[in-house]
Amino acid sequence: MSLTLNNSLPKGLIILCLTVLDWGVATRVYGQVAADPDREQLLNGLRILISPRPGDQDILLKLRIHSGAAFDVAGKEGQMAILGDILFPDATTREYFTDEMGGRLEVDTDYDSITVTLQGRAREFERIVEIMRTALVTTQITPENVARIRDGRIKIAKETNVAPALWADRAIASRLFGDFPYGRPHNGTVESLGRVDRADLLLARERFLNSNNATLIVSGGVPKNRAIRALRQLLGPWRKSEQIVPATFRQPQPPDVRTLIVNAPTDQSAEVRLATRGVSRSDRDFATAFVLAIIARKRWELASPELRRRPVFVRSEPHVLPGMFVMGASVDTLLVGKTLKTAHDVLQSLVNAPIPEAELEQAKSEASAQFSKELERPDGTARAWLDIDTFGLPSISQQISAFSAVSAPELQRLASSLFDKARIASVVIGNSQQLKAMLEPNVKVELMGELEKPQPDKAEVKPATTIPVKKPD
Repeated sequence: MSLTLNNSLPKGLIILCLTVLDWGVATRVYGQVAADPDREQLLNGLRILISPRPGDQDILLKLRIHSGAAFDVAGKEGQMAILGDILFPDATTREYFTDEMGGRLEVDTDYDSITVTLQGRAREFERIVEIMRTALVTTQITPENVARIRDGRIKIAKETNVAPALWADRAIASRLFGDFPYGRPHNGTVESLGRVDRADLLLARERFLNSNNATLIVSGGVPKNRAIRALRQLLGPWRKSEQIVPATFRQPQPPDVRTLIVNAPTDQSAEVRLATRGVSRSDRDFATAFVLAIIARKRWELASPELRRRPVFVRSEPHVLPGMFVMGASVDTLLVGKTLKTAHDVLQSLVNAPIPEAELEQAKSEASAQFSKELERPDGTARAWLDIDTFGLPSISQQISAFSAVSAPELQRLASSLFDKARIASVVIGNSQQLKAMLEPNVKVELMGELEKPQPDKAEVKPATTIPVKKPD
């Protein structure tokens, strides 16, 4: 289809035509929501979602254990991540999916869940389910596997624990949540991973790795009757728990609102973070917070044009329980004071005045686009279906509609609720002497000693800390 515009047409009519055309395209792209899957449940309580795609040569299985790193034992962060890894301890299993099946095997652990993804050829469906059965029913938590998987996690922690951006993310979470589970790194640290032992993993398996604490999505070229038959035969023996452990924790104390300055060996740049406690994934304000983050980021960039040339983000990070609303940027050390001030000014601007209609509509459109883009792939759609079970959400189409229903009064109400100055934590990582000089005189600060880089040649296990630091002199 082509559209030719005559230059003699009035400018207003041309704009109207383009607007209508753009709306029509968006409706077609974002209105294509996959049909809801068929729902079944085995006698052991395992919930099954089946979405057959006749003619598809591949099959996707995505299993969600509805308990994640939030249940890590204090001081042993990374415990649930190790449990997820040990489901498939043999590297040849992953190689089989990659080389022989032309697919993939992945295990992802976050605060809320452990998600296992198995993708391969549809004709090998029963074999794939059998591999999953072995992982779930006869999990190989042997001393040898525990040591090997734990050492692998420790190695990754050492290799990745050198980026100031990662330090900043951990520091702001710890500053905001303290000892609350969301204040601890879900992948663990070198020290915390070293404390996880076989007994911890056996207990975690007993409490969380159960059929009635899980949902399985099967999507691809396998008929429903064949899928159900195989799942009943192979996953039916998976043990059911007598009681599901609820995600209930003592609420964190209000954060320290002083700006935390952490000395780190960086160049002339610094990492800046501001955060306040946000909403949960099931909160009716989830879509509102998503749109609010987009508006805040654009206003922050407008107020500080230099941010457009550096990494910058504003995002709402929801979980089963309320997460956080966080702003972050990598900036020149000389601009730290201005960056912090403009960030606070942006948050207060969202509290003090309603969002203009044009700004609101643009943000809502971007939010819908970001959310819907995830649904363009079968993997993204499967993840969205599992989220419905994990977080108790409405249908996908209703979730998409929630973005268009966001209003200016709702945005201002949520901003007023979240952006109380007494609840905003802030962290800056860089050269502490330079940073302190760059902040405004009225900004209260707390100084922390220099971050240590991990020492792989040291065998001793240090005391647990969210961020390893040397105490200041």
